[in-house]
Amino acid sequence: MTTRTALVTGASRGIGAATAVQLARRGVDLVINYRDKQARAEAVAEQVRGLGRRALTARADLTDADAVGSMIESTVSAYGRLDLLILNASGGLERDVAEDYARRLNRDAQVRLAELAADRMTDGGRIVFVTSHEAHFYSDGSTLPVYAPVAASKQAGERALLDREAAFAARGVSLVVVSGDLIDGTITAKLLDRARPGLIEERRDRAGYLPSIEDFADAVAGAALATDPDKIIFVGTVDQGTPAG
Repeated sequence: MTTRTALVTGASRGIGAATAVQLARRGVDLVINYRDKQARAEAVAEQVRGLGRRALTARADLTDADAVGSMIESTVSAYGRLDLLILNASGGLERDVAEDYARRLNRDAQVRLAELAADRMTDGGRIVFVTSHEAHFYSDGSTLPVYAPVAASKQAGERALLDREAAFAARGVSLVVVSGDLIDGTITAKLLDRARPGLIEERRDRAGYLPSIEDFADAVAGAALATDPDKIIFVGTVDQGTPAG
């Protein structure tokens, strides 16, 4: 069997890093995308190599169209194929970013990268869009004001990708969305808890438990490799209202 190759965005830490390792454990070769944490990305690549899989690191700001195009081309050049694209990177809570940054990263950049990758993917390829219940259900509930631009832009990104599902399928590429509850241990959860102290414990009490980074990464890797996955996979509790609502 030919070894599959996956590009994981935002893979220098957190869910992206854990997903890369989970995929390596399942026999996949990796490209570890990062924006500016090279040492962390190289450490993840070493973990992948320690599991007997090949790993490359690829520095690219996803809002930079030229950098993204070069990353796709270098992936195909190095491995001869691209089978899986894990759209994990997102943002908008950073300090000193432009007002439209969340939209450019969480919607526009995701769509551009997905389309570029689909053009170069092998038949049977898969794109996995990683999101949160906060974003997936944004139109149905409320969220903390500090997170609203991120939630709205990620929901817009998800919908834009789903609108292109038929076009991806025509190229032999499937699309899966994986949405998670508040994920214990992530930087996003910590930032939201800082904005509203006690949020993490409040959500844990209401939901019964919170998925860990490893729980969520396992679900993302599983969605990438499943033969016939659901179109949208929910990880953690789904109830009325959103986690930060």
